[in-house]
Amino acid sequence: MTDNYTIEAIPVAPLRLAAHISADKLAKEVDEALVEYRQHDIVKLQEKFNDSVLLRDFAPDSFLLDLTCPRFGTGEAKAVFNESVRGVDEYILCDITNYSNTYTVSGFTNHMSPDDNYQDLKRIIGASVSKAHRVNVIMPFLYESRQHKREKRESLDCAMALEELVNMGVKNIITFDAHDPRVQNSIPLNGFDSYMPTYAFVKAILRKFPDMVINKDTFMVISPDEGAMGRAIFLANNLGVDMGMFYKRRDYSKVVNGRNPIVAHEFLGSSVKDKTVLIVDDMISSGDSMLDTARELKERGAKNVIVCCTFGLFTSGYERFDEAYAKEYFDLVVTTNLNYKPQDIYTRDWYMEANISRYLAAIINSFNYDMSVQGFSNAERIQRALRAREAEK
Repeated sequence: MTDNYTIEAIPVAPLRLAAHISADKLAKEVDEALVEYRQHDIVKLQEKFNDSVLLRDFAPDSFLLDLTCPRFGTGEAKAVFNESVRGVDEYILCDITNYSNTYTVSGFTNHMSPDDNYQDLKRIIGASVSKAHRVNVIMPFLYESRQHKREKRESLDCAMALEELVNMGVKNIITFDAHDPRVQNSIPLNGFDSYMPTYAFVKAILRKFPDMVINKDTFMVISPDEGAMGRAIFLANNLGVDMGMFYKRRDYSKVVNGRNPIVAHEFLGSSVKDKTVLIVDDMISSGDSMLDTARELKERGAKNVIVCCTFGLFTSGYERFDEAYAKEYFDLVVTTNLNYKPQDIYTRDWYMEANISRYLAAIINSFNYDMSVQGFSNAERIQRALRAREAEK
């Protein structure tokens, strides 16, 4: 990844990763990639800056800080750094969707909720912001991102959280595929970046189906609703294929589980008959809408249905996907490694993970140099992958 740009600067401060327990696995993979990048970069920088003192601690064996968030018997907690953070450029990783970790409250066992993980994130900031040179937060799944706008008398949780973080001293907030990136309007004077994993999806699909033909006659990108239109348009344009979309017809006279129930999915677009269709969205929550969309496409004659979502939450388990796969409603589900998933999902024939740890490491590396990240353009990388694939044929 570092080969894509020329090193013209030195780091703003020594780079360090503060990994909350929710993002432990992801942080270790990012750390390994960062170590590899820095060992590559150190030679060039030493030649350019003549072993400057500013390169101190540039390429350690690990960038991970010794950090814990212990809890008292009441469930109260604190963040503790077991090493100095003075003067470092700190990147805090937190997966607020990770429910696998537990804590006890007066003898009762609780699973960590998004609120618990977010509170721990604030504790980590509070324990280090006064000493660190700069504090940056990486929340792959943006906290409360689905509560980003007000429709009735309701709270604006995502905007409030962003304001809270910057008021604590956070300089940059890095996320992936924000549900609605316009929520950054709540913090217009601070850094907010939402990156897309589009290239990782394309790379994973090409690896899985090396003989797949991608053109207007055989391939199509589908948006499962109006909210995912931008993602689908971007991918369809880069692949040079047509796009279609579904919109959800709801019964606004009823409210079920806080939502108006979906009556039907209506399709807009050209025929999908005998085509491979790629459904792209930001997340799979319960999966009901996605499975309905896949079924509708199969009933319309689609040859293959591939689902690509940044976050695989699977809040209602995998059984529905197992049943739909057995009925051949879809052929593959691809999600990233940016959020926690139980190990048993990796035993499913229908599932594939797109690993973007190295992409995240490259982003962090560039931030630490205070350099542009334009070299990581999804459009450029997709075009390179397609050209390389054509050259191999």
